[in-house]
Parts: sequence; C-alpha cells; structure tokens
Amino acid sequence: MVILKILLRNSLRHPLRSALTVAAIAIAILAFGLLRTVIDAWYAGVQASSAARLITRNAISLIMPLPLSYAPRIRQVEGVSRVSWGNWFGGVYQDPKNFFPSFAVEPEGYIDLYPEMVVGDAELAAFRRERTACLVGRKTAERFGWKVGQTIVLRGTIFPGDWPMTIRGIFRGRDKTADESPLMFHWDYLNEGVKRIMPGAADTVGWYLVGVKNPDDAAHVAATIDALFRNSLAETLTETEKAFNLGFIRMTEAILTVIRLVSFAIIAIIMVVAANTMAMTARERMGEYATFKALGFGGFAIGVLVWGESLTLTAAGGALGMALTYPAAGYFSLKLGQFFPVFNVSHTTLALDVAAIVIVGVAASILPTWRAANVNVVEGFRHLG
Repeated sequence: MVILKILLRNSLRHPLRSALTVAAIAIAILAFGLLRTVIDAWYAGVQASSAARLITRNAISLIMPLPLSYAPRIRQVEGVSRVSWGNWFGGVYQDPKNFFPSFAVEPEGYIDLYPEMVVGDAELAAFRRERTACLVGRKTAERFGWKVGQTIVLRGTIFPGDWPMTIRGIFRGRDKTADESPLMFHWDYLNEGVKRIMPGAADTVGWYLVGVKNPDDAAHVAATIDALFRNSLAETLTETEKAFNLGFIRMTEAILTVIRLVSFAIIAIIMVVAANTMAMTARERMGEYATFKALGFGGFAIGVLVWGESLTLTAAGGALGMALTYPAAGYFSLKLGQFFPVFNVSHTTLALDVAAIVIVGVAASILPTWRAANVNVVEGFRHLG
C-alpha cells in the first residue's frame, strides 16, 4: 500500500501534465477500441456462420441467377438435410437513405435453417400463411418504429416498383453475433412480380441455402452438388457459409488492412506521449534520485518508482478509455447500425486494450528508468537547488 501511495502522489505532482497525459491515453485507447470493434463487426457474419449450412451460387458470379429447377436435384444429394433459396431484393423504405438488408426467401426451409433467428411460433405461422407477409429483425423494426400487423411499402432498387407487405413477425438474435437487421418476405411474392416486369428473370434464384446432416461431410456434399451441374448453362459453386462470407470480406481486405495499421499507429503515438511525460519527470527528479542513492537505496528501487509511475498514468488513461468505449460504441451503432448491424465490444478487444496499456506503460518507462537507476550521485546533486 505504501508503494501505491507513493506512486499516486508522484503521479499527481504536476496535475495538469498528468491530466493531459491521462486524457491523451484515454482518447487513444478509445479510438483503438472502436477501430478493433469495427474490424470485429466486419467479421460478424463469419463468426455467426454455421458449419451445417452450405451456399450454392452461380460459379460465374453471385449476381448471376440459378434456375429454380435445381432445387429438387440438390435435395436428392446424399447428406443434404434441407434445401431452401433466396434472392437479394435491395429495397428501401420511403427514402433511399433508409437502406437495410432485404431478401425474398422460400418461407418454409429458410427460417428453419437459421435457428439463431428467434421468432414466436404464432408469428412464424402467420408469416408462412400469408403470401405478402414479411419478417423483420428487431433493430430494423426499432429503427423505423414498425409494429406487427403494420403494412409497409418497400421501393425496389433491383426489381422496380412499390412492394407492399405486412409485418407478421419480429425476430431476435439468439446470441450477440446474430444479425437483427434483415427483412425477409416470400420468394413467391417476388417471383410473381418479376413475371410481370422482368419475365426473363422469373423462376430463378440468387442462391440456394443447403443444410447438411453432418458438418464433417460438408466438403463432399459441396463437391457432389457442383458435379451435378458441371458443363451446364449455369454451373454452380458451393461453399460453406463461412467461406461464402469470407469471400465478401476479401473484397474489402485493403480497407481492413488500413484500419489495422491506423489502430497500431495510435498505440505508437500514445507510446511517444507517455515516454515524453516520463522523460520529463525523470529529468526533473534527478536530484531526488541522487539523494535516494546517497541514502542507500539501490538502482532497482529507484527504477521501480519510475516504472510504477509510468504504469499508473497509462493504467488510469487506459481504464478511462475502456470505460468510454461502451457508450461510444453504442452511439456508433445507433448512428451507423444500417452498415454495422452487429457492433459489440468483444472480450478480445478488451484484452487487446489491456495488452496495449501494459506495453505502452512498460515501453515508455524503459529509458527514464535506466537513467534514474544509473544516476551518478554527484551529477544528480547538481540538479538540486
């Protein structure tokens, strides 16, 4: 306790300097935590992926459709438990800025293949009964103030026109990594409209969602499905849901690399700030350290004082920054939830924050500690008075 009291009093000898250093470290840790959370949000879809689900899409590109007639043939593949399908709709609500994920899905199997989407039995049954019904995630429902039973109109961006539909259920995520922003409605409803406005695109799907009985057989099942349609007009590419989501992330790998570099640059900057503060502190107290040595204290004891003071300042700033990360992340999620539907501060981010604080505290004190521990008594006395 005595040593802690000494470290605390030493840290407060220059209140303004200490306060500014703590504030700088807190802001840096806050920025570091938010950037790491952005990276985690980018990988949220990968973390939520299931090993028991496969995605079958057109081998040329995801924007190229597949015939609906593929469904019964995929269903016959050994190891397949269920087959469903969907189309990206890309609609907006009232205004183009009101964008959120919207899909037209086969209503029976698609929902069953996503047990992490929690919806009441009555709401699910109502959704399946009604051709113009839709299910919407909790976050999107809260964003627009939607209620069950309300009729909304989506404006199609890929499929032009107004698409009225009735909300029959609001689903929640089973865990924190579940996306609670999509809206899903009947694929038949979309297909009927497509027959009127884009007849050539009717009876096609964007992708097949395939459930496998045993996740260990996923690679074999995927190869069998692709072999079925080899040398056809629409060859398929089947991969696990995780690989499918990683494919999207690879398209933005350069952005993620920049964010990672910036986050590490922030750590380097606060290291310089803390090192400067400790260097000034050590230089001002050379006379005191020389006095300690003259009284019989060793270099180790003096070094502990400098090292401990550095850790005290960085720990105070780091703790403040970590505490501020939560409300900042909440505000970030509120304003940019349409782009980052899953934005949670993870335990990994907190562990990285702690590691950064310790590294900065230790690294910033290396040179000042060495100078203080090896101060020459005679030279040190010249700083007195």
